[in-house]
Amino acid sequence: MSSTADALLDLSLSRGTLDRDGKRRRDQDLLKRALGDSTSRVYDLVEGRMRTCRVDGELRLVPRAAEMADEARLAIYLGRNDQGRDHVAIVWSEDQPSRPDPGAKGWRTLRDAGAELGDTDAGVLTSAVALANWHARHPCCPRCGAATVPAQGGWVRVCEEDGSEHHPRTDTAVIVAVVDDQERILLGRGPHWPQGRMSVLAGFVEAGESLEAAVAREVGEEVGLRVREIAYRGNQPWPFPASLMIGFTARTSGTELEPDPEEIAEAAWFTRGELGWATRSGALALPPRVSIARRLIEDWYGGEVEQPTEPTGPFRGRDAP
Repeated sequence: MSSTADALLDLSLSRGTLDRDGKRRRDQDLLKRALGDSTSRVYDLVEGRMRTCRVDGELRLVPRAAEMADEARLAIYLGRNDQGRDHVAIVWSEDQPSRPDPGAKGWRTLRDAGAELGDTDAGVLTSAVALANWHARHPCCPRCGAATVPAQGGWVRVCEEDGSEHHPRTDTAVIVAVVDDQERILLGRGPHWPQGRMSVLAGFVEAGESLEAAVAREVGEEVGLRVREIAYRGNQPWPFPASLMIGFTARTSGTELEPDPEEIAEAAWFTRGELGWATRSGALALPPRVSIARRLIEDWYGGEVEQPTEPTGPFRGRDAP
């Protein structure tokens, strides 16, 4: 891998500043005390959205004071800041009374707010979304099928039948900007993507596989190229629903593409001039600024890429990196 000096260190979803304070999660009364402390910051998460506002032009999350009913809701302890303030997310389900309206003004998703939020707020929203997705997808014990209940500040689910503990899982994925000897970048479109949307190649790491081996395999499987000079560039969580995206660059001498139709609907090489014209004209739509894919593309491009609109919904038609 390349040295840390070569890495992208300011990725949108890798900027959290809270001390997660894992040892305190073992305290059964942690959430009760945090919700009973007037200095704690409580954030509502409704359908993947948190309330935001702008202060002096900067986008910020809007916390609220805790209320007694929060103890009966799904509460997640996110950690404490350097002033000792606890941060807690309240995850609302559809059938709960007094649920905030996520369609109201200011309520934004991680996809459309993550790149604008400050470091602490970006970390709060990223962790809250990741854990909310995990809780929603794991209501039952994978060992016996019985119901599970949250524990340890929302970071564990415990089976009510056999007492087993279950922790959030993370699916590791690699994402790579492939550049040829003419300094062109390779972009591809997945079969489930709309026309005009393209990105760099990505895929999940398989069991028993190194990251670099996954990069080489994915590029070979998806477009039939052999790559060299695989270099690490950075990583960030991508909780849609539970991935860690690890970014790389790679070079290739080959230019003939053989897309696997099950993985890639189309693939093409772009010079910097061609990519700039295509995005400005609207012929090509790149991933949102919050993604590591966009950062890899702009790092190769040499600056920000202009496009008429920024996508805020899922870039892919299925859960994938």
